[in-house]
Amino acid sequence: MNDHHEQRLARVFVELADTLVDDFDMLEFLSMLVERCVELLDVAAAGVVLSDQKGGLRMAAASSEQARLVELFAVQTDDGPCLDCVRTGQPVYSTDLVTDARRWPRFAPAARAAGFVATHAVPMRLRGTVIGALNLFKAEPNGVDQLSVQLGQALADVATIGMLQQRAIDDNTVLVEQLQTALNSRVVIEQAKGVLSAHSGVDMDHAFAALRGYARSHNLRLSELAFTVANGAADLRAIMVGSRPPVRRTRQ
Repeated sequence: MNDHHEQRLARVFVELADTLVDDFDMLEFLSMLVERCVELLDVAAAGVVLSDQKGGLRMAAASSEQARLVELFAVQTDDGPCLDCVRTGQPVYSTDLVTDARRWPRFAPAARAAGFVATHAVPMRLRGTVIGALNLFKAEPNGVDQLSVQLGQALADVATIGMLQQRAIDDNTVLVEQLQTALNSRVVIEQAKGVLSAHSGVDMDHAFAALRGYARSHNLRLSELAFTVANGAADLRAIMVGSRPPVRRTRQ
């Protein structure tokens, strides 16, 4: 690990811990978490699953559309390492999803179809409270390396503390309500992505990038902007102006 990477990692830990703001947006925070995992760790994608108000699990954030669909499928079919991780509070991994197809008969084929061949889920917990799990995906065999796992767990731990600080940790009702609000907002964001995608003819990843970029540049909450888009009250052209589809890198 070089000095630049260490400095970048230190800044990310500060970024995740610095949630003491009045307009804290949990979904934006979780989106930042998964993006930073892909930037800093040797993984292809990352996703977050959270516990909901009824004791179930919901997909809350993902670094790509492929990861979002895989995590959503895992929740819908009640199958996959992220779900096992939340329920046990322990890391759950697979170095080869082909050989683990019997372990997760629905999740494994779906993850493979999306281009992922290994995964490692780490719990988002503070002492005895497990609120979710962070799932790291690999597109190459041999699993997620140990350094990436350790850093991923550290990022998950800091993110969990950031989400819980000054939010009445001992008051479970308050915590559950906050998590449920974030999960409900996620539905609206998916609707907004669909509207932007259909309007501008771009993929869902590009639509989400445009939505986040506009919210940030205009100092708006992501969930509030998504609500106006989903309800037809936003200027879709203005949101998409200046947003370009990501350049796909080709192997030399």
